[in-house]
Amino acid sequence: MIALNSMIVIAFILMLAGLFILLKISPIEMFEKLKSLRPKKKKESIRQKVLAVTNKKKAKGIKLILSDAKDILKMTGREGKFHLIIIVSLSLSVGGMFLATIINNMLLIPVLGAGFALAPFWYIKLVATKWKNELNAELETALSVITTSYMRSNSIITAIEENIEYINPPVYDVFKAFLADTMLINSNIKMALEKLRRKIDSDVFRQWVDAVIDCQEDKNLKSTLTPIVTKLSDMRIVSAELDNMLYEPLKEFIVMAALLIGNIPLIYFLNCDWYNTLMFTPVGKITLAICSVVLFIAISGVVKHSKPVEYKR
Repeated sequence: MIALNSMIVIAFILMLAGLFILLKISPIEMFEKLKSLRPKKKKESIRQKVLAVTNKKKAKGIKLILSDAKDILKMTGREGKFHLIIIVSLSLSVGGMFLATIINNMLLIPVLGAGFALAPFWYIKLVATKWKNELNAELETALSVITTSYMRSNSIITAIEENIEYINPPVYDVFKAFLADTMLINSNIKMALEKLRRKIDSDVFRQWVDAVIDCQEDKNLKSTLTPIVTKLSDMRIVSAELDNMLYEPLKEFIVMAALLIGNIPLIYFLNCDWYNTLMFTPVGKITLAICSVVLFIAISGVVKHSKPVEYKR
């Protein structure tokens, strides 16, 4: 029976994939078309229309997950790997559904399919958090030494040239491009600073560049640069304190999740009757499905709250 169900699921997935390939249909485009066929909702308010026009309307569901993943990959310079992430997500989803079919639990098919599909996107968010913290640490060092040199030399180009060797990637690449732009392409420093401002997604960095632009008109404004750089130090301190606060709850969550998953094979060795009840009776299958839903929701919550500390203006 289990083998038959597995063959049916595999045949259905292969048939579906074959249809998409033969008809050259994108699953994402098909999903968007199906969404457009929904009955129209009540008339949108003026506020909703303004948000839609200004692109400030918040995405939801799959759109939000995909847009977040795209933004993170673009921020880390790996935008070309988005399609690979989609393929991995679909492969894991199929693997989850296949696993549910093997253990003959139809209730777990949508749960494992959706949960495994989200795993790559959760991983991207966790990696982005680590990357952002490293970026902020490197920004703190780079802006600090450049600001010190700028206070002395009154030339932002000279300040960057003196310290470019002490700056590490990815901040190094940004400032190296700025020097190449000002020396070889365009001598307009303000224009080059405007381009520099858009290179790093950080409010503190943008505020620092804005202050440097103002300093091109009035050198007396150089005193505003140091307090801006201090914000990065404050962010690092708060981030370290927050990591310490979250360490214990995170450790408890990992232990509880391991116990939840590890109890299933453990029950088999303790009492086979309990294991058979859990795996092969309707009540046991419902219990496994509920536990899986709760586990995936908990993982989603942990990832959602594992964000780097940001200084917002």
